Amino acid sequence: MAYNKINLTMLTDFYELTMAGGYLENGMKDITATFDMFYRRNPDKGGFAIMAGLEQAVEYLRNLTFTDEDIAFLRTKNIFSEPFLEYLRNFKFACDVWAVEEGTPIFPHEPLVTVRGPIIQAQLVETMILLTINHQSLIATKANRIVRAADGRGVMEFGSRRAHSYDGAVFGARAAYIGGCIGTACTISDRDFGVPALGTMAHSWIQSFDTEYEAFAAYAKRYPNACTLLVDTYNVIKSGIPNAIKVFNEILVPMGCRPQGIRIDSGDITYLSKKARKMLDDAGFPDCQICASNSLDEYIIGDMLRQGAKIDSFGVGERLITASSEPVFGGVYKVVSILKDGIETPKIKISENVAKITNPCFKDLYRLYDNETGKAIADVITLFDEEIDDTKPYTIFDPEHTWKRKTLTNFKAVKIRKQIFNKGELCYELPNLQTITERCKQQLDTLWDEVKRFENPHAYYVDLSEKLWNEKQALLKANSAV
Repeated sequence: MAYNKINLTMLTDFYELTMAGGYLENGMKDITATFDMFYRRNPDKGGFAIMAGLEQAVEYLRNLTFTDEDIAFLRTKNIFSEPFLEYLRNFKFACDVWAVEEGTPIFPHEPLVTVRGPIIQAQLVETMILLTINHQSLIATKANRIVRAADGRGVMEFGSRRAHSYDGAVFGARAAYIGGCIGTACTISDRDFGVPALGTMAHSWIQSFDTEYEAFAAYAKRYPNACTLLVDTYNVIKSGIPNAIKVFNEILVPMGCRPQGIRIDSGDITYLSKKARKMLDDAGFPDCQICASNSLDEYIIGDMLRQGAKIDSFGVGERLITASSEPVFGGVYKVVSILKDGIETPKIKISENVAKITNPCFKDLYRLYDNETGKAIADVITLFDEEIDDTKPYTIFDPEHTWKRKTLTNFKAVKIRKQIFNKGELCYELPNLQTITERCKQQLDTLWDEVKRFENPHAYYVDLSEKLWNEKQALLKANSAV
């Protein structure tokens, strides 16, 4: 990847450094800690989210290096010991990491990323793991909602200029492509990630010429095989469409070319698209596509299509790239076990807010599929060394309402996490973006339509194995006595 060569090692919350220094001073640097990254609630009250951002987290972990400048800066804070600064100077990432692959549908409370290794190191990487996974998973999820609302019509990510900084634009375009968008307006994302860059003209092009017709004609002559004209600068019905048709007939057709499309960016687009479709068809251009843009989201697109809009594709900007309806993913990073002197001790965070009680222990994650339908039945969080034998009946149960049980017989159990790092060495082959996008499509097909509803989706089951549930209950009981 050519984008963003800056050393991001110091992109940490300051408390990660103060805790790391404290671990060292208290003789804890060789303690092995296990941290889980997970989230608690699906964005937009949806039924699932989509995992994204792992590649950028991997690149960060591969390049962790404290420079002389970093060390000098930290020394100026006057709180860090020289032994700790020397530790950072010689820092080499040595943790094990497991993660759900990008493009996979994910659900609340599942361990999406697990980091296990020296406690100082596992603590220091918290911010960047959360930053990369939270942001791109949020945008991929929002993009997929919009793509599903478009019902097979192409969706282009058009939000670069509305993104929250250039990183938000570049990586947001990548995430949107994972979520199902067909391309982006962000050119650098094409260069560096292979997200197809798309776009034609802005209103300034039309306004730069004496007449709308001249602007259309100049563009058609320059790009005869990719001619999409923006028709709403002055008046879509009275000016834009007639001038577009005139240019198609006078310039493109004599060249042996066909128009690619028109774009409508303002007004009552549903009404205008119907009128435009009839005018284009009557003029002999039924193959001319109609693209709509202008502050769209999944709800507006759904309404437009229900009202009979004649639109072939959508350009979606700020409401996608900022996930404006719910712009925070909410992933967290919590310690779940400590290994000291060969003894593994599970850790749990307890809260009066039940949703904030964590699942303890070093864990793994299975997805159970029905062999007849191929659909996902449930996910089960297990202890790490626990195996689900799908050749035998297996009982799943609701972790809160434990009397709700179901015994599965004809199913397949699949671990949906891969090991990414082994003692700091990358042991996972990063797939290309097209492979991730195809995985997303395939995995979404394994979800029931009821889980994919926008309103009141069916709650997908994420259960705990009986062994893990027992460990959690024992910790809750022990801590309640305290």
